[in-house]
Amino acid sequence: GFITDHKVLLLDEPTASLDATNRAVVVAMIGEKKAAGVALLGIFHDEEVRDQVADRILDVTAFAPELAA
Repeated sequence: GFITDHKVLLLDEPTASLDATNRAVVVAMIGEKKAAGVALLGIFHDEEVRDQVADRILDVTAFAPELAA
């Protein structure tokens, strides 16, 4: 997805299972896409990465269904 010219990228855990060096490369690539005006929608469990790249955060845990007792 990073080598295309799409106007929107959907990212699902783009840094999962990466070592620190490669994680930094992917974070930089996300920054380049943002600077180019690409819209990004991502799912991040890594809060450190999320905080580096996110402009807005939506905590979806509030949407979890309630379990019946």
